[in-house]
Amino acid sequence: MFSLGITGVLLTVVSGLGPMVFWWSVLWGCVIMFVYSTGLWFSSLGLAGCWGEILIVDSFSFGLVSLTILISGLSMLASVRDVLKVDNKCTEFTFSVLVLTLVLVFCFSVGSLLNFYIMFEFSLIPILLIILGWGYQPERLQAGKYMLLYTVSASLPLLILIVLIFTKGGSVFWGWMFLKFEWGWLVTFCASLAFLVKLPIYGFHLWLPKAHVEAPVAGSMILAGVLLKLGGYGLVRFFYTLGLHSTLTISVIFCIGLVGGIVASMVCFAQNDVKALVAYSSIGHMSLVLGGIYSNTDWGWLGCLLMMIAHGLCSSGMFFLASETYKCYGTRSLFLVKGGLVLVPGVSLCWFLMCAINMAAPPSLNLWSELMLGISILSYSVMFGLLTGIMTFLSGLYSWYLYSITQHGQYPLWVRGVNMAEEYINYIISFKLVLMLSVTGVALMLFI
Repeated sequence: MFSLGITGVLLTVVSGLGPMVFWWSVLWGCVIMFVYSTGLWFSSLGLAGCWGEILIVDSFSFGLVSLTILISGLSMLASVRDVLKVDNKCTEFTFSVLVLTLVLVFCFSVGSLLNFYIMFEFSLIPILLIILGWGYQPERLQAGKYMLLYTVSASLPLLILIVLIFTKGGSVFWGWMFLKFEWGWLVTFCASLAFLVKLPIYGFHLWLPKAHVEAPVAGSMILAGVLLKLGGYGLVRFFYTLGLHSTLTISVIFCIGLVGGIVASMVCFAQNDVKALVAYSSIGHMSLVLGGIYSNTDWGWLGCLLMMIAHGLCSSGMFFLASETYKCYGTRSLFLVKGGLVLVPGVSLCWFLMCAINMAAPPSLNLWSELMLGISILSYSVMFGLLTGIMTFLSGLYSWYLYSITQHGQYPLWVRGVNMAEEYINYIISFKLVLMLSVTGVALMLFI
């Protein structure tokens, strides 16, 4: 983690050398740090600590740190044709992505609950600046307001709980908080509310489709790939350290999350915007993550981690392809986006792979994570297992609905094709994500 801080400082210094040099430095910095962080997966560290208890990275954090660095680098590569052609804004955009990456890395690495809360809230500022500064339409102001109000207001009970823990126990470090509260249901609700909005579950989700529709491609990739994972990470940390066990509260939130995931999956069929459909599909997948966490089993927590990594890679790829579709057709309306197989066969192949992985086709990582989550949820309740099966079926249905409606039919006459340079960038980003999902899925199959 110390090397990540040094890398951030060096990249900030390089920013004065010019926008192109800064952009390439950040991109290659992400590549180097991703290779370094993935190497830590196979080390024998177990629990690594730096600077006392300030930074702690364990086996649960390694994957999310690597995911953050990978998605940030790919989002920079995906924005090369949008931002670099405007030289006066290239440095600001690159700096915003760099700050957001460093904040998210430290958010997954801090050893203190208070520091985690600070980083958790501070991550809103860079993504808000990216949406407001490089969004597509004037409605991005309303989307930013929704995102800010939802997340900040829901995190206030969490701040009160942190202050209560500090005054009652004297410590807010992970692993040192072994407190018993009289009002267990209220503590469980206050600790879960901020993370339920961040996941989000249905009912607290209104900010997510608006933010995705108005955000640039880099904002959508980081928002779906990493920021939503802060909710699941925070819930796992709280359950592990505080031991929040309120059967009634957990069952109610469990039921709301799974039923809301089914409703969100059905809402996908009523969308006419590609990015809105992908955003609502994220709500359904994150409901499975919530079920794995609240099942309170090691199998469910492992499935939760694998689902967050798999969904982060898959959803980022789908938002990137939605952006490429917009550049080709000039619209994201499902009524007008037709004939991708004839017009852009390369992009159509990428859509096929991403939609297949999104519906958990083997040997992707999504398949194994959904199996683990389904087993853990079924062990909690047979009724909840039935809801999970319905949600999985709907996930496959809307994935193929999205592919068939956009890639078949007669394309509009005004649509232009893409040149070979744009095709190569599509292949690089899409196939890198597909390769990561397939290799990790095969490796997990061999490991099991």
